[in-house]
Amino acid sequence: MAAIRVSSLTLLASTSASASAASSVFTKLQFGPSWGISLTAIPLCSRRTKRMAHSIARATLGLTQPKQIEASKISIAAKEIDLVEWKGDILAVGVTEKDMAKDENSKFKNSTLQKLDTQLGGFLSEASTEEDFTGKAGQSTVLRLPGLGSKRVGLVGLGSAVNSTTAYRSLGEAVAAAAKSALASNIAITLASPEGLSAETKLSTASAIATGAVLGAFEDNRFMSESKKPSLKSVDILGLGTGPEIEKKLKYAEDVCAGIILGKELVNAPANVLTPAVLAEEAKRIASTYNDVLSATILDVEQCKELKMGSYLAVAAASANPPHFIHLCYKPLGGAVKTKLALVGKGLTFDSGGYNIKTGPGCLIELMKFDMGGSAAVLGAAKAIGQIKPAGVEVHFIVAACENMISGTGMRPGDIVTASNGKTIEVNNTDAEGRLTLADALVYACNQGVEKIVDLATLTGACIVALGPSIAGVFTPSDDLASEVLAASEVSGEKLWRMPMEESYWESMKSGVADMVNTGGRQGGAITAALFLKQFVDEKVQWLHIDLAGPVWNDKKKTATGFGVSTLVEWVLKNSS
Repeated sequence: MAAIRVSSLTLLASTSASASAASSVFTKLQFGPSWGISLTAIPLCSRRTKRMAHSIARATLGLTQPKQIEASKISIAAKEIDLVEWKGDILAVGVTEKDMAKDENSKFKNSTLQKLDTQLGGFLSEASTEEDFTGKAGQSTVLRLPGLGSKRVGLVGLGSAVNSTTAYRSLGEAVAAAAKSALASNIAITLASPEGLSAETKLSTASAIATGAVLGAFEDNRFMSESKKPSLKSVDILGLGTGPEIEKKLKYAEDVCAGIILGKELVNAPANVLTPAVLAEEAKRIASTYNDVLSATILDVEQCKELKMGSYLAVAAASANPPHFIHLCYKPLGGAVKTKLALVGKGLTFDSGGYNIKTGPGCLIELMKFDMGGSAAVLGAAKAIGQIKPAGVEVHFIVAACENMISGTGMRPGDIVTASNGKTIEVNNTDAEGRLTLADALVYACNQGVEKIVDLATLTGACIVALGPSIAGVFTPSDDLASEVLAASEVSGEKLWRMPMEESYWESMKSGVADMVNTGGRQGGAITAALFLKQFVDEKVQWLHIDLAGPVWNDKKKTATGFGVSTLVEWVLKNSS
């Protein structure tokens, strides 16, 4: 990321013995094929599985091996049941500020809260007043009160009148956090005013709540010497309907969550564990798991040389860990393919900056394990798509994985490298390496005959400066593709913002001795980076670039977010038949 200040190996997962026999190189978190949402709780995972680490036959630096951890089993069920009668550890109610309105006697006007308060002898209204709970977003209170089937009752603020994926996902996360604190095994989540929601909105709301609860319950403790076993076993979603439609929606949420959790684990893993080889092994494992629809091709250095990937190989040249070019291909089980898509993810498993080494406060070198956040999103999406199996769409998942290190064999400032489309690049900054790897990845993607490409990369600190830590920048010359991806992000709840492709800024990217330099000045750095990538995309292919340098990491929680997975999956499904 640009600073803020053996023999050739090609394998098909469906036929490769090594792919099918290999244990998970990085993680064995595998959700079962069915989440079985119904009137009775059915396990999120249909079988006990383990999250573990790579099995490369050598000791890693520091002798660190992620622990084998038994994946927690959470069952999710949509139910219609009287709140007073529900039995479990925590009954949580999502409330808006309007829901918290009270009459002249300080009693709730909302019928749901009124019913609970009456059963609790008025203590719920009293407690909300004493704690100044008004239903604002981010507020929550959990009380242990006698009178209900549940041991505790909680109120979670949704803010003003809301109808957004983000708010309902936050509701699920908040209740899961409360469950952790209370060591609760069984929780139920409902809304104070579900009657105002349409049938379609109820489905998406239930999905968002379930997603929040599953992700909120997840903890990545593979690298801790001691860790608590998750206590949460079941989540009941009350009052939003039952039946096949909501079951289908919750199954979709399960599949996406599986991809997001994989994405989080990939980004969280340190660079001494997650090398380019390990990332490639994880990709092969995904393809092997879903070999009815996914195949894997891993290109080694010699094969990349044959394809003239000089730009990518120049970045990788300094590292003792060789590069691995990853290509997964999804093809539907049957029927005609109407659309061909490519998802390209930046895969720098560590970025030192090269000879333009990252130094000084704010350089984030200690976090440069997350410089493969784009590839994590792409592989997380591949896992989810492998489970969902959409019809009518072919998807190529492409990652040019490598490290950007320093050695006598490494790329130097001033070197000229040649990309696989023949264009030459003067390297004026070795810390603008991600775009060099993406250049050859984008050319490769275009050569697959795809119609649309979305690439994701932790590309520039400039994008963080422009949009902050929570919003990813979107760059594309295609209004149609921008509309598609932004619509997908609205459904997923991930924040994207379209940025300009100001062609006049390309002047700063011109070289006196090559076709271009790899970075311009500090001003408009995210824009010039996108303009650089555009040089390696066929004009006939619709292309969109997402700079997720900000939202890839949650600095407050010091953990990866899994950003990008849900938007990519939603976009692919919108392009399926």
